[in-house]
Amino acid sequence: MRPAQHPPDVSGPNPALVTQRGARPLPRIPLLLLCAAYVLPGLFGRDPWRNADLAAFGQMVAMAEGRSPWWLPALGGVPVDSALLPHWLGAAFVWLLAPAVDAPLAARLPFALLLALTLVATWYTSFHLARTDAAQPLPLAFGGEATPVDYARAIADGSLLALMATLGLLQLGHETTPEMAQLFAMSLLLYALASAPHRRWQPRLAVLLALPLLSGSGAPSMALAAGLAGCAVCLASRLPAARQFAPWVAAAVALSAALAAAFGSWRWRALGLPLDEWPSLARQWLWFMWPAWPLALWTLWRWRGHLLHRHISVPLVALGVALAGNLVLAGSDRALMLGLPGLAVLAAFALPTLKRSASAAIDWFSMFFFTTCAITIWVMYLAMHTGVPAKPAANIAKLAPGFTPQFSALALLLALAGSAAWVALVRWRSGRHREALWKSLVLPAGGVALCWLLLMTLWLPLIDYARSPRPLVDRLARAMPAGACVNAPGASPVLVAALEYFGRWRVQAQPDAGQQADPACPWLLRVTRLRAATATSPEPDLQRWQLQAQERRPTERDELTLLYRLRPEAVRP
Repeated sequence: MRPAQHPPDVSGPNPALVTQRGARPLPRIPLLLLCAAYVLPGLFGRDPWRNADLAAFGQMVAMAEGRSPWWLPALGGVPVDSALLPHWLGAAFVWLLAPAVDAPLAARLPFALLLALTLVATWYTSFHLARTDAAQPLPLAFGGEATPVDYARAIADGSLLALMATLGLLQLGHETTPEMAQLFAMSLLLYALASAPHRRWQPRLAVLLALPLLSGSGAPSMALAAGLAGCAVCLASRLPAARQFAPWVAAAVALSAALAAAFGSWRWRALGLPLDEWPSLARQWLWFMWPAWPLALWTLWRWRGHLLHRHISVPLVALGVALAGNLVLAGSDRALMLGLPGLAVLAAFALPTLKRSASAAIDWFSMFFFTTCAITIWVMYLAMHTGVPAKPAANIAKLAPGFTPQFSALALLLALAGSAAWVALVRWRSGRHREALWKSLVLPAGGVALCWLLLMTLWLPLIDYARSPRPLVDRLARAMPAGACVNAPGASPVLVAALEYFGRWRVQAQPDAGQQADPACPWLLRVTRLRAATATSPEPDLQRWQLQAQERRPTERDELTLLYRLRPEAVRP
């Protein structure tokens, strides 16, 4: 008597019932246009924005211009704790495309490509998972059920829409930061786990690239956790091809650990989260993962008898690791972002079981919410350029003093085209189109793409004025000549990057910078917060340093930048 090849199937009944008409794919040209409207806006015509985006760009351009070593990056002479692989990628593009392409655009190009590849990897992950027997819909009594490939393609379209509709990816996904490389690595890992039973060399290559990339991008602990979870999923599978893939995942884990040791990136940053901050964490999860999280919860409920099957367990690898990382790192939204591909895949498997009332609720909410947002953006745009309505125009003048609106015919045409496409999409969805699985996510994804397009066309000059360091640097340049050396002891990497790139000044940011009267570096810069009465460096000796300027960013009320110059009599011969 031969032993059974597979353990008995103890899963519950399959909840999916899908007709062939319901499994029709989303037309490819509209889908590609939607992806382009999501990925491309914000790529052109803007400066690096403050905080993580500017700090990462500053390291990339410093390496490309030879002001920082590639193996030990530094800003202002101070080593920075950075993920090497993503910074090398951005620096390589800056170096290769200079001077034909501006450095900010050159640095953003590979990260826009990573975002596009993340969308592609998520689509193929869902496609392969939906082709498994456990994920396929039940056969209908009189036939007419969806074919396996068409059903998998419709589920994959839904996962792609769910990922683009997720609010947490909107800004972070368009930044030039190491987290974009981490996000792509996590989506590539999911693809490798999902395609292992269906492909031979592609998943092996993918996993050997994904985990080392995740580790070399500043997340070795998450690479270790995701790799071990992936091994467990493979070993628990009833598919021989999936079980045979486990050694490849283990090899990728070992390779990622060795790479982290070589880069010296094994630094534990477990911060924990106090109990009184759990309500804020819950609010973060609610908005950051909207609207995918209600659909993902519905998937876990309706497919609760299939939790050990691959179409549920594989996306849970990324989502579980990201949620744990978010908790360990005190609510880091960048750690939470790594779970969005898995969340989108889970959300897609809710579509075959979604009730008509829930689908209608999603449609109505999306239509009203994103239409209201679009109208608000247009009203504010008209107020900027015409002064009418008066109250929004006054609010803009108050929040961004000194801002001068800039008209762009191209931006206006793109915004009009996007708005017309939204009207057409709403009109299409309000018709009798009830069959397609992905129909409930068309308006959320389209609304997010529309608002992002409008912000990055109509509002881009205003946002750039508010978030770029250029206005502050231009004000400082009126007092300090180009090419000068400035001491900025204890300055943040964001400020150093702004001074070095936009001002073209030589910055010394060591803690003891400026303590000696060095005529070769006769300028001193300090940043102080008015309300907290704190500064980045001690109060200078006014007998040696003379105040030259007090400046602040136009949209900053609390932060004041003080610029001093060394007195001639303070220099000893």
